[in-house]
Amino acid sequence: MDTLVQMTFINTPDYRHDHPESLGILLVNLGTPDGPGVPEVRRYLAEFLADPRVVEMARLPWMLLLHGIILRTRPKRSAAAYASIWSEEGSPLLAISRRQAEGVEARLRERLRGPVKVALGMRYGNPSIASALAELKDANARRVLVFPLYPQYSATTVASVFDAVSAELRRWRWLPELRFINHYHDEPAYIEALAASVRAHWAEHGQAERLLMSFHGIPKAYFDKGDPYYCECHKTARLLAERLELPAERWALSFQSRLGRDEWLQPYTAATMEAWGRAGLGSVQLISPGFSVDCLETLEEIKEENREIFQHAGGGDFGYIPCLNEAPAHLDLLADLAVRHCAGWPEVDGEAADAEALAQRLERALGQGAAA
Repeated sequence: MDTLVQMTFINTPDYRHDHPESLGILLVNLGTPDGPGVPEVRRYLAEFLADPRVVEMARLPWMLLLHGIILRTRPKRSAAAYASIWSEEGSPLLAISRRQAEGVEARLRERLRGPVKVALGMRYGNPSIASALAELKDANARRVLVFPLYPQYSATTVASVFDAVSAELRRWRWLPELRFINHYHDEPAYIEALAASVRAHWAEHGQAERLLMSFHGIPKAYFDKGDPYYCECHKTARLLAERLELPAERWALSFQSRLGRDEWLQPYTAATMEAWGRAGLGSVQLISPGFSVDCLETLEEIKEENREIFQHAGGGDFGYIPCLNEAPAHLDLLADLAVRHCAGWPEVDGEAADAEALAQRLERALGQGAAA
């Protein structure tokens, strides 16, 4: 028998007929702890690792393992890593993501015909997706584009954003019209922006003997079950190598951030760095094309840990090529994608209601008994 669940809906009694509607863009990234301390990191990891999209394991055994062992040991190690990258602005991921949101909104305001509001939400931690959606609601966004900042699709990332958005909107009485960007791993402008960042690094530091493109890993079992992430990472890497005119022996692809004992996508970044170091390579450069923003995994794991692995094994110079972050070409790309995915909406292709039209709408509503 189905169980009846009493829902408490968020109402919209403050709706004004003379208030212009707007387009809302919800930018979403993974998230970050509120601070580099152990308690903040523990709260963040508890939310992240409890997501069934991230860990596909029977809930009861996993929750016992998570709260009984992992959250008693891992937060201390992770807190030390976060402390090493924390700045006066706080988490690099959050600080850069805020600048991205500001840059995208500025570009859209120049291009669109009607009001637009860009809000930033994190899948885990703050600002939450719920708070970002509330921000768009306050801006009277009747049309919302959900834009996860993950170039390659995975159920562990993009689908998890969908889960969080839909869970929050289940509580809303009046839903906005929704669209959703799934991926942009092979967008020509994305590939060109990556290539330009590599060329700029080469112009300043010279070309290394090899370029490694490192993507965040997922368990191999997820790929075996149909997650397209592995294939999309390979396509991004291939297109970038072609754009840079790199021969096959000058570049490689790998996967980082393995968790647990199960097999993850291979080759592993750390193992590749060790092998290249033992082979005596004089120089390597790493780029992480799956990250739109520099964060713990790129600044601490890739830039520092893998440098140590490579050089300790006998390798020479190590260079890290930063993520696209708030580079103008990256912000242009994000804004262009948003406009394309909002095609047909009045703020893009129609005419936004002017003051006279809004006044007439209010007059009609008042004539039908609406509150002023």
